[in-house]
Amino acid sequence: MAAGHSTTTSSNSSSGITHEHLFLALISTNTPEGMQQEHIFKVLVFGDLGVGKTSIIKRYVHQIFSQHYRATIGVDFALKVLQWDNDTVIRLQLWDIAGQERYGNMTRVYYREAVGALVVFDVARASTFEAVLKWKDDLDSKVTLNHARPVPAVLLANKSDQIACQLPKLDSFCRENGFVDSFETSAKENTDIKEAAWCLVEHILNNEESLMTEREPNSILLSGCTSTTSRAVYCDAR
Repeated sequence: MAAGHSTTTSSNSSSGITHEHLFLALISTNTPEGMQQEHIFKVLVFGDLGVGKTSIIKRYVHQIFSQHYRATIGVDFALKVLQWDNDTVIRLQLWDIAGQERYGNMTRVYYREAVGALVVFDVARASTFEAVLKWKDDLDSKVTLNHARPVPAVLLANKSDQIACQLPKLDSFCRENGFVDSFETSAKENTDIKEAAWCLVEHILNNEESLMTEREPNSILLSGCTSTTSRAVYCDAR
């Protein structure tokens, strides 16, 4: 797995974010080394209240952890910048969806233009695992990629530091329910969060490459991002 240098910024939805502000597009920027491609990918982070979504994002983006985050109201978002390779920069817009939002009527707005998702549950609370499929079904019913393909979703078994025994394998559960992979994560101990995000980005890029092969070479894609990488999708089984 190649290392990715990152810089970060964050913002809050209460400051007047609109759909237009977060419009996905491919941007090419001139650098001293030549032309560099920049991709902007909207990634949803959701799950029931208290599973650690905000802690995961804070750890991934800012490398900090606190026991005292306030519950998210509505949606917040943060930006993670990855130097994917010498020619490619990826900007991940991480949308932190409040745990109670699945019961509201705004998720369709929040999900719009998403190209990936991290679905989180708390390993110490069985009810949050039972809710995983409800969140996944909500996502699949409200947003799809081209040709009705589902948005790739990675399952995070969070707070793994709080249990002494090893978790059961989730491979079969993921295959049966349309998750591309699963990871046992801990925001407190910084376990497998970077790896899970990297895996998701690989699947997003693979979808973008597949989309480009179906389009005319000179066409311009406005509702997503293209990729010139030839990286194969490979994620370690968890």
